[in-house]
Amino acid sequence: METIYDVRQLLKRFGTIIYTGERSADLELMENEVKELYRIQCIETNDYQKALLLLRKEAARLRDEKGAK
Repeated sequence: METIYDVRQLLKRFGTIIYTGERSADLELMENEVKELYRIQCIETNDYQKALLLLRKEAARLRDEKGAK
């Protein structure tokens, strides 16, 4: 898992498609879904950690971009 697209594909395997039209809201919802999948033991620890790292990095990048404007 290397991109946000990969996280979306992971969620899609479990029937979850997230698109609100707002990137930061999508990232937050995806993080919640990943946490829930891990909590109910549907995904491995490695996938959980990678997904959270990617989602949080992207959220931080968006915040930095917003702050720079």
